[in-house]
Amino acid sequence: MELEIHSRNVAITPRWKTEIESRMEDLQRGHDDVIHGRVTLTKNRHHKTIANVAEALIVVTLPGRHTLTARKEGKTFEEAIRSAFQAVGIELRKYREKLAQTEVRLSPRPPHCGVVSKLFLNEWYGFILKEGDGEVYFHANALQGAHIRATGRWNQRGLQHRRG
Repeated sequence: MELEIHSRNVAITPRWKTEIESRMEDLQRGHDDVIHGRVTLTKNRHHKTIANVAEALIVVTLPGRHTLTARKEGKTFEEAIRSAFQAVGIELRKYREKLAQTEVRLSPRPPHCGVVSKLFLNEWYGFILKEGDGEVYFHANALQGAHIRATGRWNQRGLQHRRG
């Protein structure tokens, strides 16, 4: 994983850098889905009028161009870093849970598979003998778009068999 650490209006201390690196490792522990992380620490220029002077912005990139972002403010940078990593950790947990609950959709199975048992050519309908038990009614109009293996074709007079 690639990690970028930036700062605005403040110099990054080794202590903050170490804390950011260890917290990013904690986020990735047990999962290889974090591709890239960017942490930006910003000191508010108007710090004399605002109580929260420190801001931490964390952007985490996941496979499939998904990004998770957390921006938190605090009185100190340690507090802002801690709360931002907690927030992005919650978002990452929710993302992983959602990913685990996603159902894999398979192409639909044809509702009825079987052999034509009765065929009424003049009225364009018949019955299919299912593999299990019982018969299913079908009409020629319902067969459009269906995958059919037949030795003939439908026309205005019904199913016409090919003659060799």
